Order: sequence, then C-alpha cells, then structure tokens
Amino acid sequence: MTIYYTADTHFGHANIIRFCDRPFAGVAEMDAELIARWNEKVGDDDDVYVVGDFAYRNAESAAKYLRALSGRKHLVVGNHDRKWMRDARAVALLESSEGVADIVDGGRRVVMCHYPLMTWPGRESYMVHGHIHDDTRGAYWPLLASYGRALNAGVDVNGFEPCTLDELVENNRKWKAAHGAARMTLSPADFDAFAAALEAPVAPEFLELLEYEPLWAETEEGDRHEA
Repeated sequence: MTIYYTADTHFGHANIIRFCDRPFAGVAEMDAELIARWNEKVGDDDDVYVVGDFAYRNAESAAKYLRALSGRKHLVVGNHDRKWMRDARAVALLESSEGVADIVDGGRRVVMCHYPLMTWPGRESYMVHGHIHDDTRGAYWPLLASYGRALNAGVDVNGFEPCTLDELVENNRKWKAAHGAARMTLSPADFDAFAAALEAPVAPEFLELLEYEPLWAETEEGDRHEA
C-alpha cells in the first residue's frame, strides 16, 4: 500500500485550463489525461489524499470521476468542493473527508490543509497544501518558499498526477528553486520564534481580518478573481 497526494485537479472546470495555462485543448482532454495519469500510478490498495478542489463547475457528476479513479480517496476539503459535496452519492465514495488531516506516512508526520499554513504541529513534520496552484506572485510566496517542509500537492506543479511524499519533496524543491526560494531561508531558531509569536494573544478587532476569503474568490461574473 502506497500513500499518494494531489490537489487542485479541478475536474470538469474548463476555465482552469486558461487560468493556469494547462497544456490541454479542452476540459474533456484534461479530465481524460488526469484520470489516465492517476490510474497509471495508483492501485486499488493505495490511498490518495486529495488536498482540496477535486472538481468545480463540472458538467459530469463528481461521483463519475471518483468511480473512474483507482485507490481509496480521502478528501481534505477545499473552497471549491462545497457544491459537489452536496451530492451524497459522491461523498459516499470517499474514504474520509475533513478540513485538516494529520497522518503518518512511512514514519513521517504529514499535516494536510487545502490552504498553506504558516505553522503546523510537529517540528519535523510536513505540511501538504494546495490552493495556490503554481502562483508565486503573491506576497505570501517568499515566506512559503522558505519552508522546506511545506509541500504544494497541486497538479500544476506535480506533472498532473498524484505523488508520493518523496516525489512531492523533490518536485517542490525544484519548483521553489526555479522561483527564487533561495532568496529567503528560515533557521530552526527563526521558525520557533515565529511560531511563538503566532501564539501570542490577538486583539479582537484584528480577528475580523481573519475571516475566510479564498485566494480566488467565486463571483457571479466569472469563475474567480484574485482577492
């Protein structure tokens, strides 16, 4: 049994091809290729953690996609999963669904959240996320890039296929190196000091600023805009 990770597949979402410059002519080709690459690696006895945004604006049912994919599927819920999860038939095909997952993979602790976290449990643990696709333009990027144990599971930086933890580590190392990660690094002492600062009391009025808003907020006019 092998554990795999993926995120931001966006099955059925035609506009994601343009938004992320995916190398597909249309949504049918994208969906078929994502399914083929998934099933080439994943066996029926393997576990796949989908770290959010499995399907969005999909004409085909999410259940149809889930049935076409090998392995036991676990969902870490993303902002674009809410609509399709109203279908009880699709949710019944999942082994689990939760907002944050915390597992052990080959003796290594892995914390998963769709949104990148600044701090997470376990000094030597990994944090696997999605949400940002391959976007390195945000103000968050220098800090996120400095976290060697923060791993983007999004298909846009992982060859459009599920990956093992070791594959995620290597793919993210290359991706971050190609986008200036070496410019900013945090020592373990810096990381501990930063984590301690995050545990300090927060002014109540500041909590209003922490209300959830996705990086790519849904709008009536289009699929997303940069918030």
